[in-house]
Order: sequence, then structure tokens, then C-alpha cells
Amino acid sequence: MNQEERFPILPFITAFFVTVLVLTPSASSKFIELGPFTIVGSTLFFPISYFFNDVLTEVYGFEKSRKIIWTGFAAQLFTALIYVLIQYLPAPAFWTHQQAYDVILGQAPRIVLASLSAYFFGEFMNSFVLSKLKYFAQGKTGFHLAVRFVLSTFVGEFFDSAIFISVAFWGTMENAKLLQIIVTIWLLKTAYEIVTLPISLPLVRWIKRREGIDHIDQPKATNYSPFKI
Repeated sequence: MNQEERFPILPFITAFFVTVLVLTPSASSKFIELGPFTIVGSTLFFPISYFFNDVLTEVYGFEKSRKIIWTGFAAQLFTALIYVLIQYLPAPAFWTHQQAYDVILGQAPRIVLASLSAYFFGEFMNSFVLSKLKYFAQGKTGFHLAVRFVLSTFVGEFFDSAIFISVAFWGTMENAKLLQIIVTIWLLKTAYEIVTLPISLPLVRWIKRREGIDHIDQPKATNYSPFKI
């Protein structure tokens, strides 16, 4: 029995996870002002990737999640390279939108580095923390499941927000404003996880029943290196 037959929902989770990641760099090119808060566009949907990561680690375990994190990383890198290729290929004289393309889809090396670095550290920290918390709780659900979802996101989103904003925008604005944006995005993404718990918790329980798996990573049997594929 292949993986698709054994775990029929897993390919759909992977597809949605990768879609969110591919959209993130271009959506991050615009800042949005919501009242007193300043965020980048991807803040509106990027926390969904942490929900999917939570599901992957909670249901299938760290090692399965690690493979899909790398799949997302490869998809982001491929997308960036295609955008760069199109950006620098010559355009016909009648096409006058090169500047707009450069602003929205143009892949500055600094933004690519920021996005990939933030994704790598944020997603792996999220998965690692959730895996450990599940082991310490002996797989208990209910309140324990909610706690590990929120705490893992809290840690992962800190690394993601701090690394992306610092690497991408350091020196382009005042340090106080940079710090404000980091904290705002970090807390908003964590709040997103809390607000969606009434949806995410029942959904995870349903996926466990449907897939017939509720994996608990054992420390001695699990290799937590992000580089083992």
C-alpha cells in the first residue's frame, strides 16, 4: 500500500501547505496598515502554514513533517528562481510594466534570503516544540493539544517574524519601527492560532480518526536533525 492509499488526506495537507508558502514572498512585498498595526500582506494568511505544520507533526510525527517542510522549501526556492528568470528576460517594446513586476514579483536576493531563512528556522522550531510537548504530555488531547498548538506557534512565529523582518528590512527604517513590526506580526500570528482553535482542534481529531494514526515521537527513536531527509 503506497502513502496516498494509506494516508489519503496527507497529499491535500501538503498541497495547501506548499500553496501558502509559494504565495508568501510576493504577498510580503506590500505593507498593510490596520489601525495602529503595520504588517506585511502575507501576515493575513501565512499563519495557516503553521496550522498545517501543527497537523503534520501532531498526526504523522516530526519525521513526516520534516519531509514536507523540505518540500515547501524547495517549492519556495523554485518559485523565486522562476520569478528571477522572468524578471531578467528581455521584454518587447510595447510592454511597459517592468517596474511594477520588479516591485511585486522581482526577487531581490535579500528578500529571498530572508524568506527562506525565516521559513526554515520557524517551521522546524514549530515542529520540534510540538513534537516534544506531545511526548511530554503522552499524547493527551483536549487542553494539552491546545497548549502545544499555541506554544509551538508562539516559538516558531517568533523565529519566523524576527528573522524575516530583520534580514529583509534592516537599515530601511528606524530600528524602533522595525522592532514594532516584528512584535506586531509575531503576536498577531500567534493570536491567529488561538482564534482558530475551535476549528483546528476538532479537525485534527477527525484527521486522526480518518487516517488511523496518532503518532508520538519517541526521543531515542526520532532524529530531530532538520537535515536528515
